[in-house]
Amino acid sequence: MRRGLSMLEEDVFFLSSALLGGVPGEVIRSRPLTGPAALSSASRNDLVLYRSTAVDGTPIAVSGIVALPSTPAPQDGYPLVSWAHGTLGLGDKCAPSRDSPELAERLPEHHRINQAPHVLLNALLEAGWAVAMTDYEGLGTRGVHPYLLGESEAYGVLDIAVAARNLHPQISTRLAVVGHSQGGQAALFAGHHAPTRTPGLDLCAVAALAPASHIKDDVLAGSRYSGTTPGLAFTPMLLTGAIIGSTAGATADDTAIDARQVLTDRAYELFESSGDRCRVELSTTELWGGIPGTEQFRGDLAGDPNPHQREFLRQLDLTNPALTAPAPVRISHAQKDTRVAIAHTNRLVPELAALGNDITYRIHPTTADAGTLGPHFGLLTTDTPELLQWLHRHVTAA
Repeated sequence: MRRGLSMLEEDVFFLSSALLGGVPGEVIRSRPLTGPAALSSASRNDLVLYRSTAVDGTPIAVSGIVALPSTPAPQDGYPLVSWAHGTLGLGDKCAPSRDSPELAERLPEHHRINQAPHVLLNALLEAGWAVAMTDYEGLGTRGVHPYLLGESEAYGVLDIAVAARNLHPQISTRLAVVGHSQGGQAALFAGHHAPTRTPGLDLCAVAALAPASHIKDDVLAGSRYSGTTPGLAFTPMLLTGAIIGSTAGATADDTAIDARQVLTDRAYELFESSGDRCRVELSTTELWGGIPGTEQFRGDLAGDPNPHQREFLRQLDLTNPALTAPAPVRISHAQKDTRVAIAHTNRLVPELAALGNDITYRIHPTTADAGTLGPHFGLLTTDTPELLQWLHRHVTAA
């Protein structure tokens, strides 16, 4: 066994392709989980390694957490929320299931971001819901995380719901998908893919808190910004996902993105050292927080992109979660969110409605104090009571 790895994490590194074959959602291994990653209101938390599918179609293992309420299961089983987490980074250490006292000491802001959803997730447990939490493809497990690639995220979110039921038969088929930020975008993609990916589950509701959308606009704006900002940490994550997206299912006529043709030499050096970093590390002045926005991309990304940059921009368009869902959809956002602009959500909601979705949109003028994490994370506390009422109407009262 590798030094410092648990038996479950050891499987991540040494699973054979034969072991990975099988049905998505099958549990490869599980063990009880304690520590900061575990939900305090759960009767038990399980660290789970389960079968899924990579964005290129190959079988993979994905890690995550399954938590059960303290109350006895109702006759028809616990309703289940599959939770989709927000942006954490690209390195395996960034995964929610990897949160630890050591990581909290080394990256305290990252730890606070990991902990921020616990107020909502514990409230769900206290209301009698089971909770499943994927780490996503390539976070916590070998491989590269295809950031914001919707199909990959959807598979992670939906397959752990199947895994949760395989692990604990007292979980019912009634499913809600809920996510925040990156996870809000993932939740909308999961809702779209649920009918074909998990036909045995009854998707009753989809909730997206401050969902990422219209990402290309942010990247183009950043390319014209002459100053420096921690927000440029999203560039390497977005480019990583776009590179994977450009090669998955590509034909000979497609452009497989070469990062060296997208980025300046200086930015490419930063990109080369970004793959094992969390978002809070990428935001430092030593990395993407120290490069002017105008020095990220070769040439004029907004006006005259080269073929690799055009494919990058096309892949960003594909991340927009304007999709149909077979269940009611609730969107919520903080009016003063400085991380995911509410202007994007104000565009996304009409796009979703135009597709025939049943949409509820809640804007919070103020949010709970989340300290340095701001309204983007304060939304999680503020929105919880209304979100739980909405979920009850559409799932547990159905």
